[in-house]
Amino acid sequence: MFQLLFNAFSEDEPGQKWQDNFEHHWPAYQKWFLSAGDQARPSYLESRRMLRQYMPELVPTYERLVELAGGGDLVARFLAFYNPPPYITGCSQAVWPDPYEPILVRNYDYSPRLCEASLLKTWWNDKNVIAMGDCLWGVLDGMNDSGLALSLSFGGRKAVGDGFGMPVILRYILEFCDSIDQAVDVLERVPTHMSYNVTLLDKSNRFKTVFLAPDKAPVVRQLAVATNHQGRIEWHRHANATSSLQREQFLSSRLMDTEETAEGFVRSFLYPPLYSYEYERGFGTVYTACYRPNRADMELRWLGSRWPQSFEHFIEDKRIIRFPSKVQPLEIGKC
Repeated sequence: MFQLLFNAFSEDEPGQKWQDNFEHHWPAYQKWFLSAGDQARPSYLESRRMLRQYMPELVPTYERLVELAGGGDLVARFLAFYNPPPYITGCSQAVWPDPYEPILVRNYDYSPRLCEASLLKTWWNDKNVIAMGDCLWGVLDGMNDSGLALSLSFGGRKAVGDGFGMPVILRYILEFCDSIDQAVDVLERVPTHMSYNVTLLDKSNRFKTVFLAPDKAPVVRQLAVATNHQGRIEWHRHANATSSLQREQFLSSRLMDTEETAEGFVRSFLYPPLYSYEYERGFGTVYTACYRPNRADMELRWLGSRWPQSFEHFIEDKRIIRFPSKVQPLEIGKC
């Protein structure tokens, strides 16, 4: 049985709450960042230069966070998130297309031992942003007050190259983009170090999925579903272990079902084949997130439990989620 503490906090500008979150998670992140040795990671000068070249508007926020984190060389290199160590997740994501209430739904599949489990509401750069955090300021999935929602999934390829970790790119998009077109421009321009699929949705029911890789040009598709491959299967062992193709086919069939409802579609993420219990292998479902950009709200879900949040009514809280190793109801508690 695994358990994980989820922490939701709101802070308009980086300050004490972010600093507390940093201090809590930094020892684990430091160990991971140096897992291949200090020389395997780029220097501070290179990391900052690349950040200024590709995401210059984000630099003042970056500098403020580095200051709050103590201003050291190592933490500055980490927070730039340029050429971080490679890491692999599962994840399913899909858009429920509806002209009145489109929804972006995703399962984040990872090890609870390694998940930050932070839900942040911020106003760092003239936009309200609600996002699930990763690597202390990055984004796994989220939404801004312009009505732009997004999420990432691993692209199912082994290639590793020079580029940024996708969570910091998604942070950049939510901080500065108003539309899907602007977000696509960023994804086509900023290099990523690994292969990812990014699904985008706005409040007018426009959606796209972008396939990204360090060794290929980005591919923009009008796709409502993304799992852990990019069109065709390239890494068969990973695809088979995570049932990537089966999850994609299942979601596509649900979207084609004329009797399907929005609630039924969202609830399907809480059960196999979308919900995974492979926690020991690092591919267990840690949470389901639902973003409704035209209502400016979102929620996290587990079986039998919901945690709703919105820009207007964001409630700071902490919750302990317990994850079973086999199919059984999840338990939820508060601390």
